[in-house]
Amino acid sequence: MPLTSDKSASPVLVIIAFATVYLVWGSTYFFIRIAEQGGMPPFLLGALRFTTAGLLLMGWCVIKGERVFVLKDILSAAVIGLLLLFVGNGIVIWAEKTLPSAMVAIMVSSAPIWFVVLDKPHWAINFKNKATIIGLIIGFAGVLLLFSEQIGGLFKDSGAPSKLPWMLLLLMGSISWSGGSLYSKHHPASVSASVNTAWQMIVAGIAYIPLSALHGEYSHLNLNTIDTDAWLSLLYLTIFGSIAAFSAYVWLLHVRPATQVSTYAYVNPVIAVILGIVFAGEHISFTQIAGLFIILGSVLLINLAKYRKEKRLVELVVD
Repeated sequence: MPLTSDKSASPVLVIIAFATVYLVWGSTYFFIRIAEQGGMPPFLLGALRFTTAGLLLMGWCVIKGERVFVLKDILSAAVIGLLLLFVGNGIVIWAEKTLPSAMVAIMVSSAPIWFVVLDKPHWAINFKNKATIIGLIIGFAGVLLLFSEQIGGLFKDSGAPSKLPWMLLLLMGSISWSGGSLYSKHHPASVSASVNTAWQMIVAGIAYIPLSALHGEYSHLNLNTIDTDAWLSLLYLTIFGSIAAFSAYVWLLHVRPATQVSTYAYVNPVIAVILGIVFAGEHISFTQIAGLFIILGSVLLINLAKYRKEKRLVELVVD
């Protein structure tokens, strides 16, 4: 997709892009879980997924005759790719070796809150709005509720390993994802969104390779032990999760407001929870479901405030 301004972006393309991000990304948590249960090491999964997707997309860009070697854009794409796909998504991949996919999706649902907190150029506007402030307070309360069970478990001698470290890592991953998204929003590339996305995935995929080696995944790797479901999940994650959905996400960041794009967080965890419970037999506690809905409610409140502000600005311009 070419980089386009808000005004010239095709409404049909915007709808298709949002639908892709909403639905496909919600399912990726489930397919990551399937791939890892099928014997695919987590960091090798990231390396294969993003390197393959990036090279395929870059090859398509070269065939179309697009500019691909612009140093400034490559460096910017490297920063974004590392923040989004290596740190943000890498933590998700790693955490799913231990946590249910539905729980992982619920934990990363707080990402839109960090969009507001980290968006320094808009602090003066965002923190003047009461609805935004209330939304942030409610959102942080939801995050604390998600942590409450594990924090309470620290004071009990249950014998079960604590999930708290993984949950803290996922929180860091959400912050990294939001930071990378905002960096992408404020540092638009001169090349097409497809080229920009391809570089992000290639850089992230390459970064996974030494990490996989340090984690000892190659020394214990036996391709014969990886089942067909794992390979099919990798194929789905590469084509739909990376090439289709991530490309749509990067394009949307350049044609729609970042807070509007962040609304994927309303749908993704719900789809992930449904798939995890129905097809993987995962168990999600009432506290985790309550935390999810509190966070989603806070995101809705924040975005409603921004929508009303943008609507007033449009009306002023029209008048």
